[in-house]
Amino acid sequence: MRIISGIHKGKAIQAPKNLPVRPTTDFAKEALFNIIENNFEIDELDVLDLFAGTGNITYEFASRGAKTVTSIDQNSNCYNFIKRTTKELNFDSVQVFRADVFKFLHNHKNQYDFIFADPPFDLKNIPEIAQLVFDNNILKENGWLVIEHDKRTDFSKHPNFLQHRKYGHVNYSFFG
Repeated sequence: MRIISGIHKGKAIQAPKNLPVRPTTDFAKEALFNIIENNFEIDELDVLDLFAGTGNITYEFASRGAKTVTSIDQNSNCYNFIKRTTKELNFDSVQVFRADVFKFLHNHKNQYDFIFADPPFDLKNIPEIAQLVFDNNILKENGWLVIEHDKRTDFSKHPNFLQHRKYGHVNYSFFG
């Protein structure tokens, strides 16, 4: 994986083989960040990265100067890798927490301008992510929630659904 833009543009990051992850492809990540940059000033964003995995999305936001990035993953190897990598890259704006995403969303009171979630595609309760974000008022006014998912997941009936985008095998649903 590599950081596409910002202060660490082009930096390759080698994740350990023992991480149980499916990182967002560079192609899909680049498309997503083109959309984000056309709608937000990244340096004004408070970002929440759920199911952060390798930290791919966290590093991209931090490299592009996001105000704050909060990165959540339950897996201790993922958590440790993100902590180590953000320290090596001097990303002082990043906070990393080892937590169950659903418990975190249920108990968390901070608000964010942009929330990205990349849950395992076989997770049964993926629709609960959007519900918890909106029920607990975690998204700031005019903010976006983006969930990465497989082609079988359809969020179009959710009351806060905005749009769906597909990039290769990667699907993004946008909520606001």
